[in-house]
Parts: sequence; C-alpha cells; structure tokens
Amino acid sequence: MGTAAGDGSRNIRFEPPERAPLPVALGLGLQVAITPLFVAIMIPTIAFRAAGSDDGLVSWVVFVSVLLCGLTAALQAVRFGRIGAGYLIAPAISAAGIAVTTDALRSGGPALLATLVLSAAVLQVLFSARLSWLRRILTPAVSSTVVLLLVVNVMPVVFSMLDDVPEGAPPAGAPLAALSTVFVISAIALKASGAWRLWAPIVGVIAGSLVAAAFGIYDGTRVAEAAWIAVSAPRWPGLDLDFGPEFWGLLPAFAFVTLVTTMQSISGSLAIQSVSWRRRRAVDFRSVQNTVTTSGLGNSLAALGGAMPLSTLSTGASLAELTGVASRTVGIALGIWLAGFAFVPKALALIISVPGPVLAAYIGVLLAILFALGLKVLLNDGFDHRTGLVVGLSFWTGLGFQYDLIFPDLVRDFAGGLLTNGMTAGGIMAVLLTGFTLLTAPRARRLRTDLDLAAAPRIRDFLTEFSTRSGFGKAMADRLDPVCEETLLTLLAPDGSADRKTGRGLVVTARRKGSGLALEFVAAAGSENVEDRVALLGEHVDEVSAEREVSLRLLRHLSSSLRHQQYHDTDIVTLQVDAPRSDAATGGTSAPET
Repeated sequence: MGTAAGDGSRNIRFEPPERAPLPVALGLGLQVAITPLFVAIMIPTIAFRAAGSDDGLVSWVVFVSVLLCGLTAALQAVRFGRIGAGYLIAPAISAAGIAVTTDALRSGGPALLATLVLSAAVLQVLFSARLSWLRRILTPAVSSTVVLLLVVNVMPVVFSMLDDVPEGAPPAGAPLAALSTVFVISAIALKASGAWRLWAPIVGVIAGSLVAAAFGIYDGTRVAEAAWIAVSAPRWPGLDLDFGPEFWGLLPAFAFVTLVTTMQSISGSLAIQSVSWRRRRAVDFRSVQNTVTTSGLGNSLAALGGAMPLSTLSTGASLAELTGVASRTVGIALGIWLAGFAFVPKALALIISVPGPVLAAYIGVLLAILFALGLKVLLNDGFDHRTGLVVGLSFWTGLGFQYDLIFPDLVRDFAGGLLTNGMTAGGIMAVLLTGFTLLTAPRARRLRTDLDLAAAPRIRDFLTEFSTRSGFGKAMADRLDPVCEETLLTLLAPDGSADRKTGRGLVVTARRKGSGLALEFVAAAGSENVEDRVALLGEHVDEVSAEREVSLRLLRHLSSSLRHQQYHDTDIVTLQVDAPRSDAATGGTSAPET
C-alpha cells in the first residue's frame, strides 16, 4: 500500500517524547546551533549593510535575530495547543528576504520593514490555520523540492568558505583541515556506535580546527578581545501605520517571501518527522501546522524588534539522522544555546572563529544528509511520472536561476531579483506545475452528508452512480460498497459514535484516476491516524483490537493506497481504488463536478 507508514524499524536512540541525558542534549544542541547561528549573523548583516544602515543598527538586528532564533527553537521543541511542533526544529533568518528587506529599508526605514514583517507574520498564521486548504498545492513533492533546492542555495556559500583563510597561509592548510573534518565525522558516523556516534560532528570540528591551528589558520584574537557579557544598544523601530504607497507596493513581495518561508517550515517539519521515530509513522500534519504557526509567532516578535523574517532550516533532521537522537530536549537545548549566544559575545566569537574550511566541511556533511532526506520524503510519498516531472523540472529550474544560467539579465530585474534565489524560483515552478496538474485533472463530484453510519446508503448510492457514469461495471460497484462502509467505521469510534463530537460533517469526493477511482473523505478532526493503525495490524492483538482490525484489513485489501492527513480542524482520508480486471478494460468519462 502507499501509506506513509512502514514496518521497518530505524536505529533511533531517543524519540521526541523521550528525555535524552543532559550532556547529550546540550552537546547536540550546540552542534545544531552552529548553522542557524552563522545564518542569523550573516543574512541580516548583508541586507542591512546593503541598505546603508549604520553599525549600531546592524549590531542590534543581529542580537535580536540570534535571540529570536533561540526562543523560536525552544517553542518549536515543546507542544501545547497549536504552539510548538514537538520536534527538533532549527529556526534561522530567511535568505529569501534579503532583497525585499533592503527595498523596505531604503523606501521607509526600519519602521516600514517592521510593519511589513508583521503583516507577513499575520499571513503566515492564516496559512497555518487553513493549511488543509493548501494541501493539494504544498504537497510533499513540493516540500521535498524545496529541501533539495535549499542545499543548492546554500552550497555556493559553503564552497566559498573553503578558501576563507588568512593571507600567507600554507596552501595545504585549508584542504587538509576540511578533509580532516569530513573524514573524522564520516568515519565515526559510519563505523562507530553508542556515544561516539553522538559526538561525531563536534569531534570532527575539533579535529579540523587542530589541523588548521597547526597550519596557522586559526585566529583566536577575536575570542580574546570579545566581552564576556554584553547587550547591544536598543534600536526599537516602531511601526509605520501610514500604509502609504511604499507599503502596498512592497506587500506582495513580502507575501511571496512568506509563502517561501512557509514552504521551508513545512519541509523542515516533514524532514524531521521522517527521521524521528524508530518505526515509520504517518505525517502528523497537526505538528506541521504548529510549526508554521510558531514560525509566524517568531516573525511577529521579529517585526517588533526590527529584524528580518525567520525561516526554518532542516539541519536538525540531518543531525538526528546522523546521531539517532531526535529528543525534543535537544531542541530546548538548541534554543538555550542560541539565546545565550546573543548575550555572550565571547561564546559567539568562539563559534565564529572556527576556520572557514572546517565550518564548510561540517555544514557540507549536514547538507549532504539533508539532500538524501529530501529524496526520502519524496519517495515515501509515492513517486510516479507526474511527480518525477514536477520535481525534476523544478529542481533544474531552480539550479539554473541560482547560477545565472537562465536569462540572467531578465531574472535580475524581475521583482527585485527575487528569482535569483534558486529555492524561490524552483519552489514557484513546483507550485505552478502542481496547480496545473490540479486544474487539468478529471473533474470530481462531491457529496455532503453527516459522519454517521446512517449515511452509508446515501454514500454508497453516490459512489455507485459515479462509478457507472465513469464507465465501470458491477464489479467496481461491489468493491466500492465495502470501501464506503469500512472507511466510515474507521473514522468513527469503536462504538459507532463520533470520535470527538456528534454532528460531524463529511464531504466525500470522487474522481477518476488512472484505471480506478480516487476517493476522499473529509470530516471534522478525529484522534487516531488510520495509516498508523493499518501499519500496526497484527501487533498487540486483543479482543477489542481484533474487532477493530477487521475494517482496517478490508481497507488494506480493497485499496491500492491509503493516506490519512490529520489537521487540527479536519480529517482527510484518501484512497485509490483500482477497478477489478473485468472493469479496468472499460473506458468512460469522468462526471461533472457538483
């Protein structure tokens, strides 16, 4: 079946709810913190200096950015209500916002930037609240494309750091330092087990730094001169509430950046969920919603502090895959480290002083793992020729724009050069191709009813009629009959009453797909995931569970794929029901939408 859950176990030492030992949590939190820390320093510095901002404002924005990345990481690690993903999520500053941030600063100063970032944050929260509406556009295929292009987007910066050494340094110093870092991390990760595997990245960085120091390319002056504790002078921007032409002219660009950062948040959530459990589980889209909501909350705080929009990195997923530790306590430790770095310049300088070749090698290993995770998310969702075309064309489009290979003169002048970012350009292409696929898909019919067993005859008649109009015969209708009833039973509690509340509405959608029908049951949110229940068939069987397994086993037998997407407000069960051989050879046209 095409479920997201599987039967294979993974080598995970600590799952998200399990508490990792304090030394492990702090050590891994520090390792994850390195990448978002550099991004939080580099991106605001580039954007604000490009706009001509003074050093005092740049220092304040960097302080706010690092602090907010820490607070947001800690919020993402916990989960209460609709706040927090409950996973190891690494926030950072969005590189996609450099151009629009510079334009906003030049047009109206920090106050206009704060208003635009706050408006974008509100939009992101709205995206989160209605993420189920966007499920057909922001698919796992689109999200995995964004993950792949994130690696493409960052790699040029990483490669440029390989030559970041002082003048007069021995030519062999940078290559040997980088190779030492990669070799130590890879050797420990591939061959070691237990505690050594947990410390592979930091041991590799230390080994590379020692080699760099032997060649005289480790400069500790910055660490010696930095203060122990300091806070940048506050530069509160306020809000520009005039809503003049500058605001309305830049708002669409900020809205688009918000869409990009939302896709990054979704991609990061999918990536970390795919590596956090010993047994593969269906994607928890409620956690995805929480990830986006928390990012929106972080952006609201960024607006009040005068900082740039936040995004989400997937390096936490890379480290969880590398070490086997996905405990949310690591996320809390990540937040503590980042927030602490904002107030301790000496500790900040210690991280920044890591030689460029060593840092490039460390980030390069994480990005290589992240690239593989992007492919894993894509393959877990199912891969056909349509998905292959969407991902392949989007990836190479993003790659071409990233390296100025596709009409560079036109691209640089369009929307302030926003499409020169490969992740943005490829993400747009993936969304457009996915939208085209939806617009040209066979039209569907819908039935609105109540989620109740009493509605089964009406749903059965609806599906039988649609099957007949689509050119299928009696054998297909006989197959749809139990599919209808068993899907209703799985969406209801064992006693036949609604799982959370009575009076839940149900929308059944049917459309022709390939040699069969694609059915979608959309209801108010329930509690258990059907995919996970199907994956666990046969485990911990008792009298009650055996009775409940009957419906699940029938669904697994009658459908070629099953997916259950759970949101805070919606349950969506999607099934692909292939026609029996006697019906598959017959043709037919899909019914018009009602």
